Amino acid sequence: MSAEPDPGLLQGFSCVARRDARALILGSMPGQASLDQDQYYAHPRNAFWYIMGRLFDAGPDRPYPQRLEILQQRGVALWDVVHRCIRKGSLDADIEHDSVEPNDLQGLFLRCPNIRHVFFNGRKAADLYRRMIEPTLDPPGPIHYQTLPSTSPAHAGLDRDAKLRHWSDVKTVLAD
Repeated sequence: MSAEPDPGLLQGFSCVARRDARALILGSMPGQASLDQDQYYAHPRNAFWYIMGRLFDAGPDRPYPQRLEILQQRGVALWDVVHRCIRKGSLDADIEHDSVEPNDLQGLFLRCPNIRHVFFNGRKAADLYRRMIEPTLDPPGPIHYQTLPSTSPAHAGLDRDAKLRHWSDVKTVLAD
């Protein structure tokens, strides 16, 4: 008799990136609302698409595929640090660290050699990256890292306009 798969085992999404991407936004692992809808940042109170709307005209008023296309046209790639993990619930704090299988970020940097900026959507993504990815990473060029406030509704310390002020750095680096 084979073992039943763990019901808390979750798998994230594929990377959204064109070869000419210059900035990468890395989350930790999609929340349950995102997994249910098969869309990055799908929770209605997540500020991500509000912010992308203000920065790049890729807001929640547009169809999801169009938002992704706009970001890619502007040089933005989206992905998560975690490819697969066990998480009971939807919060980053619920991720079982021993279960984490990271995404192939080395491969992404080789496929998209112009990425020079990595923006972490929250501290958890940055922590996981530094612990699981950075020690074995050999990027094709220098990369600048910046941790931004999480757009998650669980990060209620800042309202979405305060988050937008921090996140405007993404647009600034792409303007250079």
